[in-house]
Amino acid sequence: MSRDLDTNTITDINASIVNPFFAVELLFDGDRVLRLWTGVGTLVSDDGKEWVGSGNFLNISSVEETAEMAVKGATLTLSGVPSEVLSLALSEPYQGRVCKLYFGTQSDTAVFNEVFSGYMDQMNIEEGPSGSTIELKVENKLIDLERARVARYSSGYQKTLYPNDLGFDFVEDLQDKKISWGRAST
Repeated sequence: MSRDLDTNTITDINASIVNPFFAVELLFDGDRVLRLWTGVGTLVSDDGKEWVGSGNFLNISSVEETAEMAVKGATLTLSGVPSEVLSLALSEPYQGRVCKLYFGTQSDTAVFNEVFSGYMDQMNIEEGPSGSTIELKVENKLIDLERARVARYSSGYQKTLYPNDLGFDFVEDLQDKKISWGRAST
């Protein structure tokens, strides 16, 4: 699948010196967002979002795309984790929350291009004497296609979706009703 790159990114890639980076945006409940990038210091995107530099402590696995509708995920590894990020990882509900991966270039301004969007799935935390390591597995959004959709054709289920709908109120009565078709009944 081809991706459209921003014209600034194409210009930066064709320059004699290229400063590429990857960035991760983890969207938790409410307004809690964790934005990290693979550089050093704070990076401000053109829309005013601040990204915290994680240097070589952030590792992103390869992101695969296939021609068929296959579900491929990614793994993010963050080592040397500060205590505030570790407490966020331990206290925030993360499963099913959105994770976005970006590729970008940095010249005069930072240009971000989204390359992957998925859902946070499993988080493994390893604590050691030199610091903590968080490994986060991210599912592709195509995983929704594999989930079963549970729906019942009953009045109760219909009323959970549309409280004033009376369409299924008569289905139970029809189940045992004898209907004469084509002839007069005796």
